[in-house]
Amino acid sequence: MPDLTLPISMRVAPPLDKGFVPASLFNREFRKLCASGGVPLQLALERADGSVSTFSTQVIAGDSRSIALSQRYVERIVKFLLWQRGGWKVYVGGPAAIGEYIKAAYAPGGARAFDAEFMGGVYEHPFTVVVTSADKVPAEKESTTPLGRNLDGCRVGFDLGASDRKASAVVNGEAIYSEEVVWDPRNQSDPDYHYKGVLDSIRRAASKMPRLDAVGGSSAGVYINNRARVASLFRGVPKQAFEEKIAGMFLRIRDELGVPLEVVNDGEVTALAGSMSIGDNPVLGIALGSSQAAGYVDHSGNITGWLNELAFVPVDYRENGPVDEWSGDAGCGVQYFSQVGANRVATGAGMEFPAGLSLPEKLVVLQDKMRAGDGLAKQVYETIGTYLGYGIAHYADFYELKHVLVLGRVTTGPGGDIMVERAKQVLREEFPAIAEKYFIALPDEKSRRVGQSIAAASLPRISKENK
Repeated sequence: MPDLTLPISMRVAPPLDKGFVPASLFNREFRKLCASGGVPLQLALERADGSVSTFSTQVIAGDSRSIALSQRYVERIVKFLLWQRGGWKVYVGGPAAIGEYIKAAYAPGGARAFDAEFMGGVYEHPFTVVVTSADKVPAEKESTTPLGRNLDGCRVGFDLGASDRKASAVVNGEAIYSEEVVWDPRNQSDPDYHYKGVLDSIRRAASKMPRLDAVGGSSAGVYINNRARVASLFRGVPKQAFEEKIAGMFLRIRDELGVPLEVVNDGEVTALAGSMSIGDNPVLGIALGSSQAAGYVDHSGNITGWLNELAFVPVDYRENGPVDEWSGDAGCGVQYFSQVGANRVATGAGMEFPAGLSLPEKLVVLQDKMRAGDGLAKQVYETIGTYLGYGIAHYADFYELKHVLVLGRVTTGPGGDIMVERAKQVLREEFPAIAEKYFIALPDEKSRRVGQSIAAASLPRISKENK
């Protein structure tokens, strides 16, 4: 098998993960190889509504190592694009050996069969890879949509996570009440558990206001027209019960409450919260929680039709990297930017936790150690911050960025500040051009914990009849 490594040297290394191979550095070295003698490669991803995202790059062809390096480079790029932008049809325009490699990877039984099946289910089309020439790849056709920013009236905003659900009561743009309730949705097979839990949070928040005019919510997963299509929170629910009771659950809650209700992916609300807080665009919001959530608001303050599921995009190109339990792929964001990642780094470094603790409980222990000045805990956050810096540089190849807002339970406490400062150091020393242009920020402590549910409250538009 050809050697697929490239000469990579990190100026800022993660103190507790010496094997880390940042995608941003690998791709930078690969592009250097393409600088003399590279050939064009054009990618396009088509979604169910006919919108098309494109990506232009170069590859190297010739000997077996060059082709193998190009295949690995393109396979990782396609994986990124699928989970960032989404699509049921992928066009690979360039050398046939590379296109056929991608086609085989996404075929049944191939290395990326999980991704193909997932995308086919989201967009309700059989997943397809088209191998063609660069000049025959479809042109870009993107669409954007205004999101939220409605703060009139008495509203409830909720945010559903894997370890807790948050709800806020918002009156004319002012949050007067916020609450977090611990729950365990991923291990529950009864759809009524989810329905009753969500409705309970909404009603508890609504009870703090004189009336209820609208409800907005965010949740991990893919939601189309307020219907759940794929969501890890509900993966314990059998498929038939999911389609019968979970898919339309939010429409049922809307009808029972008798007010406008909108629910979208939690990443989109992360970005909306950032845009509303900063007052500027574009914004990439990254939430480090039970998993990694992300969302993007463009320069006009609108959302795209993209998935932005960065939990599943590769950020580490090492061989035999940590594997995501759901997709089975290695080196993806969830293992670096989440409670899963924090626990992986901490336990891998020898940090001990009392037996029987859940991931959220282990995170609390880690945060307590950080507040007490524990040196190993500090290195855990420095390691995650190093990941974050190299990860943001990688995201910069795929997003137009100005602001990166970092949210989520992992950022709570002094460790969050260490994380962000370390990420800034990576950008200053490795990617000074990016460091000069981008602003990385943590919201204040309250916003870190409940900012998404407050932003979610602004999603629905209240008609005159509802006021």
